[in-house]
Amino acid sequence: MEYYFSKTIALSFDNAVQKVTEALKAEGFGILTEIDIKATLKKKLDVDFYNYKILGASSY
Repeated sequence: MEYYFSKTIALSFDNAVQKVTEALKAEGFGILTEIDIKATLKKKLDVDFYNYKILGASSY
């Protein structure tokens, strides 16, 4: 059973994050927080992980 939505797109990770951020802005949302899971796991546990960011969005 899946509890999430996913979408595969033909963009680099950084370009996808930028595009999502711009799309949210166009709908009246801003990014309040950005958690870089890959960087956090590397720093705290010295574990290599794939690109993964959590964007905390909120309306203005």
